[in-house]
Amino acid sequence: MAGEAKPVSAATTKANAALLEAEQKRKRQALELQRERILSERTSSPHRRSALTNALADVEEKLAELGWTVHL
Repeated sequence: MAGEAKPVSAATTKANAALLEAEQKRKRQALELQRERILSERTSSPHRRSALTNALADVEEKLAELGWTVHL
């Protein structure tokens, strides 16, 4: 019938979980690259330095939401 929900198989659930995990990994990698680029920037302009500091805080906040921690 049109209103009935189809049962979800374990394979479908695993595939969806794998896709979600891969997407999270891609997002984290992209943010890590942005963070590295920001950290590598050198400038004597106080305005540019302020913008970079704000950008770094934003990227690190997004990384934290994905469970990322600073690796020293």
